[in-house]
Parts: sequence; structure tokens; C-alpha cells
Amino acid sequence: MAGNSKRKGAIRKSGTKKGQVVGSGGQRRRGLEARGATPKAVDRQYHPAHKKAKAAAKSSPGRSGGGAARARDEGPEYVLGRNPVVECLRAGVPATALYIATNSEPDERVAEAVKIAGDQAISILEVGKPELDRLSTNGMHQGIALQVPEYRYTHPDDLMADAKASGTPPLLVALDNITDPRNLGAVIRSVAAFGGHGVVIPARRSASVTAVAWRTSAGAAARLPVARATNLTRTLKDWADSGAQLVGLDAGGDVTLDDYDGTGPTVIVVGSEGKGLSRLVRESCDSILSIPMAGDVESLNASVAAGVVLAEFARQRRR
Repeated sequence: MAGNSKRKGAIRKSGTKKGQVVGSGGQRRRGLEARGATPKAVDRQYHPAHKKAKAAAKSSPGRSGGGAARARDEGPEYVLGRNPVVECLRAGVPATALYIATNSEPDERVAEAVKIAGDQAISILEVGKPELDRLSTNGMHQGIALQVPEYRYTHPDDLMADAKASGTPPLLVALDNITDPRNLGAVIRSVAAFGGHGVVIPARRSASVTAVAWRTSAGAAARLPVARATNLTRTLKDWADSGAQLVGLDAGGDVTLDDYDGTGPTVIVVGSEGKGLSRLVRESCDSILSIPMAGDVESLNASVAAGVVLAEFARQRRR
């Protein structure tokens, strides 16, 4: 009995020491709430899928070359890097904002970019480095970025109508299989220099008027209309029906530049240096024109060939 009494006392003493168990009382209710759906694997930085996607983005063509990157398929484009930004500003690219990273080391290029942007009433924004990092897949922005608005293309019908209303015979250039924006920019520059009325490009599988093309055109893209055709072959046939002569450029042409009369309404059709003119586009042309060359050079760069023909046609029209 005495032993049992001691054990009961010990139990009561232990129970008294422990006291009442305190519940959460709702204090951890926030921790019990749902936290939403689990992020996708590519959105979790520690997941292998995220690393693979990041590596693929870095190696994808057109993302790091030329100092320009698109944040998305449509909308503004961002020119990255000190030299590309200064070149675009010098060329008169219609930028909407200049981004400068805080605490970046300024040099003469940054100073020139800020001065030109100020003179052109372009907004100058000081942002953190992480914000510029989001605009670049490789981080090679050098603390500066230029926002360029999406280019506004002309409709092919309007391009031809405006050319006819100009008072001189239409002189247009159609680009087929041209995927390098530098070639596009160079052609735009030549068309403007030799009195042409505009350029038409396909809506798909073609270089578009990006900041790289703007820069290469030396600002001519601001003065010369560029149209984008959903179906280039159909557009060329419509232009032919309206009275324009379609002249395709090819080294194995049936007529040479020396013998061709380019004083009438003319559309110069240029293919890529590698693929040349596509079959349907070539069949749509009234003539295939070759450029006489000395030596063993087989062909010219697409933009150079277009410039040579444009210069000759401009000479003929001055007579």
C-alpha cells in the first residue's frame, strides 16, 4: 500500500509539473494555408530542367548576336551593349527609352549615349542590374540597353500605290530567302540612296526590321517604307498585273545588266547568296538578270548585288 501510494504521488506530481497542454490556438493557421500550385520544373532554379532551358536559350540563334534581344515575339526590342547602343543612337533608330544600370562604370560611350538620348528626347532610366539581366539571356549588356519599338510595316498594296503616286516609275525591291538582318538593312540603305520607293519581305522565314537592320540601314529605315507580304509570290503576281516588270537576280540569268532597260516600273527580286530565288518566285519573274563580272568571282552578296542593279537603274533614269 505504501509503495502504491508513493507511485500515485509521483504520478500526480509529474502530472502537475507537466501542466495543461497548450494548443496552437490558430497561431500557425497561416502556415497551414495552401501555397498554390507547385511551380513548373523549368521555373525552379535548382531543377535540372531549369538549367537545360537556360543553356538552350543561350545557344539559340539570334539571341546574342548583333547586340539585340527580344523580350517576346511581339513588342519592343532591346539593343544591348555599349557599342551597339551608341551605333543605333547615331543612326537615328527611333528608340523609346535608354536604360543605364546603377553603379555601372561610365565611359565615353555611355556619356555619348546619354547625350544623344537627351538631345532626341528619349527617356533615360536608371535601373538595377537584375532588371537588365532579365533582358539578356547571357548578361552581356555592359550596364546599358536601348528600347526600340516594334516596327510598323506597310501593306504591299499601299506600297505599290504610293510608288505609283510618287510621280516617277515605281522602283521596288523584293527579298526572297534573305534571313540576315544586316543584308536587309544594307538593301534598305541602297534603295533609299538610289531613289527606290520601298522594300517588300515575306512574313515568314525572312529577316525582319530589327535593331540590327535599323543600324545597318544607317537610319534609312526611318524614311523608306518596308512591306511584309503574307504570300510573296502572290504579291509579286499582283504587282506584275498592275504593270510592273519583275526582274530576278541570278548569276545564270538570260539577260545581263548591260542590256536591260530599268527605266519603267520595275521590281528587283533578290534571293539569298546560298539558296538563290525559290522556285515559285523565280517562275513569277519576267526576266532573270545577271551582273557582268571580271575574274573568278561566282556571285555577289545579296545586298551588294541589289546595290549594283539599283545604281545602274538610277543612272538610266537620270538620262
